[in-house]
Amino acid sequence: MKKYLFLIIAVLALSGCGSNTSIVNSWRDPKITVAQENFKKVLVVALLKDEASRRVTENRIAASNEIFKTSYQYLNETTKNLTQEQKLKILQDENFDGVITLRLVSKEKETTYVPGTYTGMYYGGFDGMYTGMYGYGFANWYGMYSPNFYDPGYYQETTSYMVETNVFSLKENKLIWTGTTKSDYVTDLGQTVDAIMQTVVQEMRKDGSLPPKSKI
Repeated sequence: MKKYLFLIIAVLALSGCGSNTSIVNSWRDPKITVAQENFKKVLVVALLKDEASRRVTENRIAASNEIFKTSYQYLNETTKNLTQEQKLKILQDENFDGVITLRLVSKEKETTYVPGTYTGMYYGGFDGMYTGMYGYGFANWYGMYSPNFYDPGYYQETTSYMVETNVFSLKENKLIWTGTTKSDYVTDLGQTVDAIMQTVVQEMRKDGSLPPKSKI
């Protein structure tokens, strides 16, 4: 049975990741689709300066399907001084036929003000406020309800990431698909990787790079 490069097709089996990631733009080689390629071993490359983040990203993707392999096992400190041709030969000798790369294009932080909210229990004016409170002194009433009267506003910092995802065929030695996604309100790297892959798969189904999702 052929193992097509469904990117992170196993993402569908992962837990839901929310909807804070969207596709910004994409391109596919009109002469070839991912579904036409028979990828059996695919290298996952996360182009991140922070080594820990790189490994988290690559491990997250590699864990979803046995055909995906992390790049840090093959392209690391021992190979950084090799030429591009030498690095390519390593992948060919290891029988890789596809590569997925993720590259952080930009990271933006935005500070927004979240207004305070009124949380008093009475909405019927002063007459409504006094209903059921007959005989209570001010101290009793204030002690019961003043803590819930008003939630103050606050400033909130959110981070947005633009990530470029590329799919290469080593057999054809060419780029066959590329797309840029935007992820807002990022708090967890692993969940964001899941969301990016999920969004990429959806876009590739939409543009015909991948077959439609089975209804079975």
